[in-house]
Amino acid sequence: MPKPFEGIRVLEWGIYHAGPGGTAILADLGAEVIKIEQAGSGDPARLAQYKDITLVLGDGVSLFYAGSNRGKKSITLNLRHPQGKEIAYNLVRKCDVFFTNLRPSTVKRLHMDYETLRKVNPRLIYASVTGFGRRGPDADRGAFDYQGQGRAGMMYSFGEPDMPPLLGQFGIVDQATAIMASYEIAIALYMRERFGIGQEVNVSLLGTASYLLYFNYLALLTTGREIPRHKRATASPVRNYYQCQDGKWIVLTQPPSDESWKEVCEVLGLHNLVHDPRYDSEKKRFGNSRELVTIFSKVFATKPRDEWLKLFAAKNLAVCAVNTIKEAVEDPQMIENHYIVGFDHPRLGHIKIPGFPIYLSQAQVDNNLLAPRLGEHTEAVLKELCGYSEDEIARFRNDGVI
Repeated sequence: MPKPFEGIRVLEWGIYHAGPGGTAILADLGAEVIKIEQAGSGDPARLAQYKDITLVLGDGVSLFYAGSNRGKKSITLNLRHPQGKEIAYNLVRKCDVFFTNLRPSTVKRLHMDYETLRKVNPRLIYASVTGFGRRGPDADRGAFDYQGQGRAGMMYSFGEPDMPPLLGQFGIVDQATAIMASYEIAIALYMRERFGIGQEVNVSLLGTASYLLYFNYLALLTTGREIPRHKRATASPVRNYYQCQDGKWIVLTQPPSDESWKEVCEVLGLHNLVHDPRYDSEKKRFGNSRELVTIFSKVFATKPRDEWLKLFAAKNLAVCAVNTIKEAVEDPQMIENHYIVGFDHPRLGHIKIPGFPIYLSQAQVDNNLLAPRLGEHTEAVLKELCGYSEDEIARFRNDGVI
């Protein structure tokens, strides 16, 4: 079967994950992605670690680098050298997409900006990721996942009202921005197919994080009221989460209708509450939510989570386990839908990795975790795409160009 982006070539000059993760998605979908890295050091993600944990795979590659650069080709190229820049321009002529997430001032200083590259290739899709958008006083400031969560207001959407702002782990906005980066490129390629035009497209961590909070923003902008943080003790008893006998949690989300109220009470064995005059309307239940959440909590604590899940499933109610990440990756529903897939790594053997979450009946997706060694494809790319000879390549290496 065909791959969705088969025949599309991307030249990437990016680091870390917010952005490079997007071109990795394109590689999963069949695009040829050529990544420019600095000789000797490469993408800083090659050495990335979290706290005191160095997450290095068995082949010596950082887990973060592998996840962000799977399926790509790596070339080393010194863009500060005039010849290095000329090689980059030769590659741009042969690519459909140029991608970067370096700061706009750096990109412009090294003459890799859109206005320069569009003259080299007028049909080029020039895609970028920034921290806070293309315009405004902070257009040139760098940012990471935490800045996206913080500045957009996301940290106040987690937790309870009396808690400090909370961070979501790990790389949530980075990954969402990477998805948006693949999306912006797909849109621009579709427009080029329809209208024959190249263009510049940009997405930012701030823009992505704010769009994830679409209804939070919409509520404030249209009603003047902020959506409050979830307060479990006083939230609707049928739209809440509860700890079970085995210490595991379950989350329930039912419409606050009389019929839903009746069904939930029947599963919990609280038949006496169904027509109790204190709770016989949505308004009354909301007014007595603290008392009802307490009652529900005590009942949920009488059975283990799996038993409750079976009882609720028999009624076809919207309920599920609150999984740990370990539980989630072992969830049969995740496995059956290929959200977790197997991959035969040439150096690590058979491993499990996240799968592409979109089902395509007539297309092939390459889920993999094989990332390139630094500069692994430099000679091949320069020979095959640019037509440089072995002597020229040797001279480039001697002169510090590659």
